[in-house]
Amino acid sequence: MTDKIVFRIVAGITVFVCIVVFILSLKIIPVPNPIPSFVYSLPKLNAILNATCTLLLLFSFYQIKQRNISLHKALNLSAFGVSSLFLVSYITYHWMAPATSFPKENSLYYVYIFILLTHIVLAAAVLPLILLSFYRGLQNDVARHRKLVRYSFPIWLYVTTTGVIVYLMISPYYNFPQ
Repeated sequence: MTDKIVFRIVAGITVFVCIVVFILSLKIIPVPNPIPSFVYSLPKLNAILNATCTLLLLFSFYQIKQRNISLHKALNLSAFGVSSLFLVSYITYHWMAPATSFPKENSLYYVYIFILLTHIVLAAAVLPLILLSFYRGLQNDVARHRKLVRYSFPIWLYVTTTGVIVYLMISPYYNFPQ
């Protein structure tokens, strides 16, 4: 497969994911009535998945510093799998659940908004970097892989970490049925 084809596939996946998330956030696709009860447990699951991914990324970083390439690869594949599960859960929740807002009266409002906006923008931006990093790593193109992960690793780590922080900040304001 040529680089041109890989870049087109990565761009296609990235655009598709961003469009799906955007469309579902508009709430124009009908939501089941009643909303399935499992939906209300998804924010906590998302935080757990993000925290798990954070730990996998950190352990993977440690393993590559120890030159344990096979464990590094397995941990990164696991982090990718966990992030993929997160994405499905995130999309499901934001499609079905009513929106929750962080109160403007809260003294941390602007901190929350900053963290949330950087989290969202970087989550969209890091997807193609992650996909290309995996492609280069799996192709054993170490030089290009290293160049990409200089950016993809810290951004992905920021996104997974801030995902947990966003959850911890917004969770007191969820108003879910009991």
